[in-house]
Amino acid sequence: MSKRNSQAAKSAARERLRAEREREAKRAKVKRQVVVAGTVVGVLAAAGGIGYAVVQSNKPGHWEAVRDEKVVAPANTTGTNGTTVVIGKDSAKKTLKLYEDPRCPVCASFEQVVGPTVEKDVEDGKYKIQFVGGTFLDGDSLADNRIGSNGEGSKNAMSALGAALNVSGEAFLQYKAALYSAEWHPQESEDKFKSDDYLIEIGDSVDALKNNTKFQNAVKNGTYDAWALAMSKTFDTNKDDVTGTPSLVMDGKKLVTEQGNQPMTVEDFNKVVDAALKA
Repeated sequence: MSKRNSQAAKSAARERLRAEREREAKRAKVKRQVVVAGTVVGVLAAAGGIGYAVVQSNKPGHWEAVRDEKVVAPANTTGTNGTTVVIGKDSAKKTLKLYEDPRCPVCASFEQVVGPTVEKDVEDGKYKIQFVGGTFLDGDSLADNRIGSNGEGSKNAMSALGAALNVSGEAFLQYKAALYSAEWHPQESEDKFKSDDYLIEIGDSVDALKNNTKFQNAVKNGTYDAWALAMSKTFDTNKDDVTGTPSLVMDGKKLVTEQGNQPMTVEDFNKVVDAALKA
């Protein structure tokens, strides 16, 4: 090989090596750009996911949103937002106020034992009954507009009671009795009243509500959800100094036994109510 050919070969080899190095550098640059782009997309996706999660967590739940809705008052009510629920004959001179929470196990015991006596007294015109419902067992404190985190069964059952009341006062009393019955009332730890289907199933055990589409649709659609919260606020802001359930009040005075307890037997109930009626 001549010296000239040898020099040309070396030059060609150097050119091929340079070109290969440029190609490698380009491939490395592209690879870095792809990695960086993928990282950015991943970060943005993660950030977007976090942002979406934050937005979702900050969205108000159903009952929080209900606080801002207009109250639809059931029929057979009076007062602000229809929160005065009085059932009985006009001829009855006095009214017995009954404070209850739908999930309250003691209320269930009271209703199962004393409830039939209350219904008979109202039917006989001995007194009217005024129902004041609370939802504190859900963890609510409507006096300061706070929805709790202990469940929603009290609120949902209260709404269903509104649906029953919209049918008639008699349907309301019968449905309330069914809610508190040994057959249907759940343990306090079981929030079964949060289920619309369960509340409708209970309604089917009441003659006035069985297969009643008006009642069922009101339960499913939450027609009286805002009313339930308004009623709960009435409980929380009551002027009778009532803080627990069940509580009985007549003429602004809480009715308790000589021992200071709630009257949980028919005998004790009749005793405190008869004394209040004579006062």
